[in-house]
Amino acid sequence: MTTQDPLPREDATSAAPTGPAVALARTRLLERLDREEFPPGAQLPGERQLAKETGVSRSSLRNALALLKSEGRLDSSAQRGWFVRAGVVSEPAGVLQSFTDIARARGLVATGAVLVQQVRSADFDEAGKLRIAPASDVVHLVRVRALDGLPVCVETSVLPRARVPELEQADMTDRSLFAAIEELGGRRVSRSHYAAQACGADAHQAELLRIGPGEPVLVCEEITVDQSNTPVLLGKSVYRGDAYRFESVLHRSQP
Repeated sequence: MTTQDPLPREDATSAAPTGPAVALARTRLLERLDREEFPPGAQLPGERQLAKETGVSRSSLRNALALLKSEGRLDSSAQRGWFVRAGVVSEPAGVLQSFTDIARARGLVATGAVLVQQVRSADFDEAGKLRIAPASDVVHLVRVRALDGLPVCVETSVLPRARVPELEQADMTDRSLFAAIEELGGRRVSRSHYAAQACGADAHQAELLRIGPGEPVLVCEEITVDQSNTPVLLGKSVYRGDAYRFESVLHRSQP
């Protein structure tokens, strides 16, 4: 891992001085970003190395980096230094979409890596939420979902085996889970009870998402039902904090 230099103060991002050297550094860095020399989510080399490569002082380089951050091309972390901003999953409130649907709508390619795909017995809490008998068979599926090759989500799903037959044998590497429910179970996904909470990544999540332990993640939990209001999915998705945005229109209640 590249050793990082101290980061500029957060308040310097919006007020970075400009000048010929800063403009030069910004242009040269942009060229490398546009060539995807540093792909989304990638960590940049240390400031000393970047200053040497761009031919400017470190102070000019820092100002250029701050400008690129304000423009949405870069981001910074006290633990990791400077890195390329990842593609963002932007989920509109009130619209139920799969990860695959959201990615496709934004011109991104959704892929996945299956970590767990097995049949096991439901625990008491799962059985209650899924409205099945305790110890009934469920399919336990854990995947790392990626956008254009960058891991952005650890997705854990629990589904009643009887309601989605053959799921335990299906190839779920890149497949939409909603599509699999509809194709294998003949059930139309209708509604999801959804909750999100900000947390810090644990060591395992951080390793899978290529971030530092303790860095921000958004943990989203859902109970998804079909057209007959029957639960078909318990889901828990852990998103990188820089790769997920929830959009909503809020209305003020009348007094």
